Amino acid sequence: MSLTTLVGGFPLWFYVALALPLVLNFWAITHAFYREFPTIQEKMVWLCLVVFVPVVGALIYLFAGKKRGKSTK
Repeated sequence: MSLTTLVGGFPLWFYVALALPLVLNFWAITHAFYREFPTIQEKMVWLCLVVFVPVVGALIYLFAGKKRGKSTK
């Protein structure tokens, strides 16, 4: 099966392109949820940003928020 194969009338790459932002959002939500931030308010701001401004919020978290949290391990 190649990326130009039609599935439901659309090429396969179309579905891959739709899935990428969803994967990024789910990753950002779980990453922020399981990290330790300096305050609980900061954690809630990151989670709200990612949830309510999906793609842009996840990209902002990826570049700015990811470094702020510490691993809980």
